[in-house]
Amino acid sequence: MSNENANIVYTEERRFTVEQTQRLFLSVGWVSGRYPEQLHHALMGSSTVISAWDGDRLVGLVRALDDGSMLAYVHYVLVDPQYQGRGIAGHMIEMVKEKYRDFFYVEVMPEESKNAAFYERHGFKVMDDGVAMQIVNPNW
Repeated sequence: MSNENANIVYTEERRFTVEQTQRLFLSVGWVSGRYPEQLHHALMGSSTVISAWDGDRLVGLVRALDDGSMLAYVHYVLVDPQYQGRGIAGHMIEMVKEKYRDFFYVEVMPEESKNAAFYERHGFKVMDDGVAMQIVNPNW
């Protein structure tokens, strides 16, 4: 780990506030940040949340949802733009892989195809003939 990461602390402890999560999500331009209460509630109810901290500043977060036995789905992976390029996201992904090492599947659906190479560097493979699909509820 480089010296600039010496002060980054990683935890599964959910000590982040509504404001901290909103700031982080908005820093990367994610629409979830516009719904701070729902976002915080969703994170608190998620199977796994790993967060990265520089002192009291939330600088990164990974969320995984799992069924308790076979499948873990990595849904959020984000790092504050001021902290990107330091290996923080990769470290959190490795923590998720370690936690779910006994599960049959660990899946991720990158929202942007340009991020696929990042996940491939961490051992993920593109599914044969796979395609991402979703419904966006118009009431949001």
